[in-house]
Amino acid sequence: MSNAPTAPAFDYDAFLQAHLHAQSKNIQRYEVDGKWVWIKRTGPLVPAWRYNILRVLRRLLDEPVLGPVVNHGGREAIATEIRRLKDLDSRGIRVPKLLAEDQDGFAMSHLGLPGQEVPSLGNKIRAVVPHGPSAVMPLWKQGLAMIDQVHRSGTVLSQAFARNMVVCPDGELACVDFEDDPLAVLPMAVCQVRDALCYAHSTAIYLSHAGALQEAREVWKQWLAQPERSADFHQVLSNTLRRTRWLKHLPANRKLGRDTERLRAMHDLMA
Repeated sequence: MSNAPTAPAFDYDAFLQAHLHAQSKNIQRYEVDGKWVWIKRTGPLVPAWRYNILRVLRRLLDEPVLGPVVNHGGREAIATEIRRLKDLDSRGIRVPKLLAEDQDGFAMSHLGLPGQEVPSLGNKIRAVVPHGPSAVMPLWKQGLAMIDQVHRSGTVLSQAFARNMVVCPDGELACVDFEDDPLAVLPMAVCQVRDALCYAHSTAIYLSHAGALQEAREVWKQWLAQPERSADFHQVLSNTLRRTRWLKHLPANRKLGRDTERLRAMHDLMA
């Protein structure tokens, strides 16, 4: 048996303090012992663009479910994200590992291999659109399964757009970006429908372009029909679908712009 001393664990707390206030960006990547580590620090405000999609959807659809859960940034946003990362990890949801924390920022692990970026689910789906339904559908179903996993664990995501799910090297999904907490201000059923609508809005256009909408509609129906869906969930969703029936009159192309095409594709998926 070897008596060689073991190397001391890397001091991420000291590393965080050494870089937190010196870095030029709100979120910055570092290489530590051959691994990538990210430090996220407070910014002056949460950028307005983060909520633009939700604001536009709420206004166009007259749908309060899609109203942004605004976080004002700074230490509030950092505290919320630290709390949510810990909570989701405790529930078995794959998220970046929290390595060190401070009221002004935190260090977290990289979800991929050293030296390799981790693609978002949205980008991954978009990349395989030319290969048709057989390539798009498995990825799209993975996103639905991730939302299911989160809901069954007793919580919800922050903004369940496909850009906020990433495809890890082992093919499994992880979730990122938790600066807001919908459950702090909205009922569970409303938050769950909000997750479903965000995901549908961010992916339906790729289903349409891949010729996969018909197959996806059947999967969507089965997903909604699962016995764990509460009566409140179905009521909130029913109200939403009733208010959005007018979307069927939008052109199913880019004649009125990409955003309009996304809304029409979302309607075609959910109707």
